[in-house]
Amino acid sequence: YRASRCRSLVHCMSLDADVPTVSQTKSNFLKAYKTPIPSIYNTVLQELIVQQHLMRYKKSYQYDPVFALGFVTVYDQLMEGYPSAEDRDAIFKAYIEALNEDPAQYRADAQKLEEWASGQSASSLVDYASRDGDVEGILKDIAGRAGSKGNFSYSRFFAVGLFRLLELANATEPTILDKLCAALNVNKKSVDRDLDVYRNLLSKLVQAKELLNEYIGREKKKKEER
Repeated sequence: YRASRCRSLVHCMSLDADVPTVSQTKSNFLKAYKTPIPSIYNTVLQELIVQQHLMRYKKSYQYDPVFALGFVTVYDQLMEGYPSAEDRDAIFKAYIEALNEDPAQYRADAQKLEEWASGQSASSLVDYASRDGDVEGILKDIAGRAGSKGNFSYSRFFAVGLFRLLELANATEPTILDKLCAALNVNKKSVDRDLDVYRNLLSKLVQAKELLNEYIGREKKKKEER
């Protein structure tokens, strides 16, 4: 018994040892993208990468396209207005690769879900389980994992992904989110809470960017007056 327990303990320790620390993930990001990022963007990015690291290395974590759509939505909202589109893409790549995931997969899956949702109505979105299809299969898989408490780890990005699906399907009735959460076996209260956090983040970003633009405008005017 003692020998088997020791073997089990060593096995668990070796598994834990394979999981990078938050500081390693942040370091990987900084090594991959060495150009300084303006603080208005970098502060939020650093918060997000810590949050996502903790999600990513949960034992129950399994990548899914709705999560990817949520992250892509948050990232694109955050980086809207970034001085260089090329840098914006490079930061995205460095960020996702720092988490040992595939940035191309994130983008491709997000695009696939966006295209699918754009062709849905509120009722067809909720009624996905009655049909066959690539995205329908993805949603069925999520519902199965969430319902069985298997490899499904709910997160804020997942909530944003759901919201984006509703947005693209023009499903504006509040009850539709209730129905979609029920169909996916996801806790509606958690989704509501996380969407509130997301909206607050967007509001703060808008205000911060306005202040930044005002500052840039003032500095430009000063230079012109010299």
